[in-house]
Amino acid sequence: MPKRILIIGGYGNFGQFIACRLARHQNIELIIAGRREHLAARFATSLKATNPVHATRIDINDGLAASLEAIRPDLVIHTSGPFQEQGYDVAEACVKAGAHYIDLSDGRAFVAGISAIDDMAKAASVSVISGASSVPALSGAVMDAHKDSFKTLTHLDYGITTAQATTRGLATTAAIMGYAGKPFTRLEGGEMCKAFGWQGVHGQTFKGLGTRYLANCDIPDLSLFPTRYPTLKTQRFYAGLEIPLLHFGLWGLTWLVRMRLIKSLRPFTATLLKMSFLFDFMGTDTSAFYMRLRGLGKDGTPREVRFDLTARSGDGPFIPCMPAIILAERFADGNALPPGSMPCVGLITLEEYLDALNGLDIQSHTDTI
Repeated sequence: MPKRILIIGGYGNFGQFIACRLARHQNIELIIAGRREHLAARFATSLKATNPVHATRIDINDGLAASLEAIRPDLVIHTSGPFQEQGYDVAEACVKAGAHYIDLSDGRAFVAGISAIDDMAKAASVSVISGASSVPALSGAVMDAHKDSFKTLTHLDYGITTAQATTRGLATTAAIMGYAGKPFTRLEGGEMCKAFGWQGVHGQTFKGLGTRYLANCDIPDLSLFPTRYPTLKTQRFYAGLEIPLLHFGLWGLTWLVRMRLIKSLRPFTATLLKMSFLFDFMGTDTSAFYMRLRGLGKDGTPREVRFDLTARSGDGPFIPCMPAIILAERFADGNALPPGSMPCVGLITLEEYLDALNGLDIQSHTDTI
């Protein structure tokens, strides 16, 4: 029988990309869920699916346990952020319902702390996987693919530049607004030092794209990687908007938070997101991800690995969605997911990740210096 996979936020930005891919799998029966059942139903009927696709109303803050009991999913994919404002109620409800759980959280504390329900998940023989997204899933896969080529891996510099002319979700934007202008810690010279969200603006050259501007971002990796890769001395992650006017405009607003003139930019998320769409005509559908790993090679000489991933034709959102897709398809094919709760690091190899991107307008390139 097909595996019943429930996507919470299934008609949202990332939920749609995941659903479109999973709907084609012969061993998957999708259930599209969200707070507005008519939107879930409309999207469900639009899918080109191998098996029937269902739609239902789910509010993660109201009657979730009863909904899961009625639906009886085998696996739940949770895409409804921002996760920075959530606890583990959804994951715990899935465990109690005997369903595996995967989320796309980019919340640093949320992903790093998911092991808090490890005993609960193991007792129920289910898997709870948090952060099935670009970070830490893709970033960790790149690290694992190249770490053994280093005698000592000391520096990690990486980031993402978005495409203006693609869909942008409210939850992802709200997550950035939540820490913009606020302090967080990251590894600098072997110690955890203070940085400020969406500051530290600088230009970064992307292969085939030229220079785009980036700024400091707070992500789960900043807590996970210093332990997973103990020789790291410096780790910096950045993100940026394609259009400089918007990028520097947001940077300017972060000073209101840093100077404590306002508490947060999050209350302005919907307005700022709506305004950003007015500039779509100035942008492209091309986004990119880069990683620079530096340290000493096996022979003791300086070594640098440069990994670049470029997405065109609006295919960029498939990159953060791909870990959940890979894990769901693996499960549907009869392969067991690991019991317990864990961040999505070390579960997907870089080869698997890149193979799953085949057929999309996404290219990767690796150089060693």
